[in-house]
Amino acid sequence: MRSIILFGTLAFSVVVNAQTVFPVITGETASGNTITLPVKGKQWTVIGVAYSQKATPVLEEWYEPAYLRFIAKHGLMAGSYDADVYFVPLFVGVNKAAYEPSLNKFRKSADPGIVDHVIFSKTDIEPLKAALDLTEKDIPYFFVLDAEGRIVHREKGAFTDDKLESIEEVLMD
Repeated sequence: MRSIILFGTLAFSVVVNAQTVFPVITGETASGNTITLPVKGKQWTVIGVAYSQKATPVLEEWYEPAYLRFIAKHGLMAGSYDADVYFVPLFVGVNKAAYEPSLNKFRKSADPGIVDHVIFSKTDIEPLKAALDLTEKDIPYFFVLDAEGRIVHREKGAFTDDKLESIEEVLMD
């Protein structure tokens, strides 16, 4: 009986550890740089992901407040942590045809401060859905990664101050 329990525990811990590492996403910025996420080395990385036309505008609502707090360092505690922040609109399925027009539109209209923090990607969604538990396609998901690329916190949905503060609390630990 003990070996069965031990085996079950080992199998569970392997699955949990496999799911806590953020999978690789490659894409490009509006300035033409290729980026592969997760980027290792920073103490923290915050990644927002959206994979539908309905979720992308909701992801965009996060751009300014997250930029101001985590990149421009506005706020009382913002200077006390070191974090990279990336927003990833994924172009999947039939939406892949919108990739170039969306990238070109973003190039013309984006705030220069945010340009290198938005990664346009055509990465296959199925492995990401499984690895990250992306069950609702019409909302964005946010992940806080440690320096090794492990997921230590997640949020989902529309921007709220509470969600932003919850992410910041993790960054301050």
